[in-house]
Amino acid sequence: MAHANRNIPARERLIFALDVPDRARAIEWMDRLGDAVTFYKIGLELLSGGEYFDVLRELKNRGKKIFADLKLHDIPATVAGAVKGLAGYGVEFCTVHCDAAAMLRAASEVKGTMRLLAVTVLTSNDRSDLEALGVQGSVTDTVIARAKLAQDCGIDGVVCSGADLSPLRKAAPDLLTVCPGIRPSGPANDDQKRVVDVRTAFSTGADYIVVGRPIRQAADPRAMAEEFVGQIESAM
Repeated sequence: MAHANRNIPARERLIFALDVPDRARAIEWMDRLGDAVTFYKIGLELLSGGEYFDVLRELKNRGKKIFADLKLHDIPATVAGAVKGLAGYGVEFCTVHCDAAAMLRAASEVKGTMRLLAVTVLTSNDRSDLEALGVQGSVTDTVIARAKLAQDCGIDGVVCSGADLSPLRKAAPDLLTVCPGIRPSGPANDDQKRVVDVRTAFSTGADYIVVGRPIRQAADPRAMAEEFVGQIESAM
């Protein structure tokens, strides 16, 4: 189960992926979802649209929590500069790719109260994708090795598939775990290859889940968000 000593309300454990290209559509989703969602992930699509920080400020003005999913990956000084800048905006979470220890340590030293999450293996990747990159071993072995590196470098948590949670929890029990690729009832036919349902995610140690398409594509997105919160409550 998720950690008993982390007193996180069920509603805050649901992070909605605000994958839109501009501020206008972001605000439409904020209005549509209302108080059903309190935690939003804003990522690269919105960044390239040019209104990223406008949306960030709007979320803060509405009292929402923010996960800046930018997957930072560069030389240590550059990543540290980006992390330091984001920390000044009151962001709760920010992602960095789990790469060189020097980069992870540099980011950790300037994060302030913002919590950094290391991206271990993207949920769209499976073993064949890793083998094509020259990575040896299973996906789970790779996730655990990278998670341990992140922890040693002062990173607060990891983004990982729910499928890898159980062994990861045993190897690094103190890391925060944020799990994307969540579906209301198991795997779906889209580009996410390693997905789990809500109950499986929390029963194996998730702290937070990220949900996008199942809410966005629902006939009633707000009702679907509430359904996810209810599933989280029952899973806890």
